[in-house]
Amino acid sequence: MKTSRHTRTTDKTPRIRRTRTTQKPSRICRSRRWIARRRTALIYNALRGAAYATGTGIVGLAFYLIQQQI
Repeated sequence: MKTSRHTRTTDKTPRIRRTRTTQKPSRICRSRRWIARRRTALIYNALRGAAYATGTGIVGLAFYLIQQQI
């Protein structure tokens, strides 16, 4: 007897169908997905911000030291 791939197997085990849930994912789950999608951009922006902060701190310290000398 020939069976097609669309027929059930001979042991007649019930198929488990995955249904879509109507519930929204939790805020934490959505946040994790958002971060995973944008990880590279977030790292780039964090490093860029750190570089700006370091440069601003160095310039501010330099002006403070110059001001103390005058």
